[in-house]
Amino acid sequence: MEISSNLTLEIFNQPFLLEKRIDLLMAIQKTGSISKAAKVVPMSYKAAWEAVEAMNNLSVSPIVQRETGGVGGGGTTLTTYGENLLNTYHLLKEEQKKFLENLNRMTDINTGTLKAIRRLSMQLSARNQISGIVELIEYGKVNAEVFIKLKSGYTLVSVITNTAVKNLDLKPKDEVVAIFKSSNVLLTTDITLNISARNKFQGVVDNVFQGEINSEVIMDIGNGDKIASIITTNSVNNLGLKTGTNLSAIIKASDIMIGK
Repeated sequence: MEISSNLTLEIFNQPFLLEKRIDLLMAIQKTGSISKAAKVVPMSYKAAWEAVEAMNNLSVSPIVQRETGGVGGGGTTLTTYGENLLNTYHLLKEEQKKFLENLNRMTDINTGTLKAIRRLSMQLSARNQISGIVELIEYGKVNAEVFIKLKSGYTLVSVITNTAVKNLDLKPKDEVVAIFKSSNVLLTTDITLNISARNKFQGVVDNVFQGEINSEVIMDIGNGDKIASIITTNSVNNLGLKTGTNLSAIIKASDIMIGK
């Protein structure tokens, strides 16, 4: 019997670099294509895209980027930051291997009592998890407005209770994650639309995953920040949504949670 362990890097208690995601990044690095990389891992094309979006959204800098044009017609590559992150992961993996080898040498599991304490990380079902920096906190009698600067340059506003701000010990310049459900993201192709919702982001359709009743629309708002929205397939067809379509995403401030 031996001690073994997978290596997972986390950000804000959220899994960031798991071994399967590392396999995906290595495959993207080798093939220059997400669809080809998904087959190598293997995983579905949709799961591969979701993994890439999750990593880019949580990361302080984009890890994967899409290139267009050129002799090969474009493709998908790792950014310089992504390359460095991959190299760092490999170094950590080597150190982990050495540590486990030493631990196995020092531990007699068959004759002793082993008490393992494993840090549990909560995985949220919310599709959108985007990192940013707290710019400003404005307090009211009960609630506070938290202004978060995203990598895309947009400022996202979240309304949470004053008690939540205190419990999270939030303050300007803190790095946080904005969390919201894809079903709470409204889409419109009318980019001039005036609406009372505090958050309105403009961008382009990056991908559309159509189902019989509902579809998932991935919107790129810039610099690696992407927002997922679940709307009806009829709405997708009525809006004429396809890759490259300009649109706006609208999110109520009260629908956005904050993780730290």
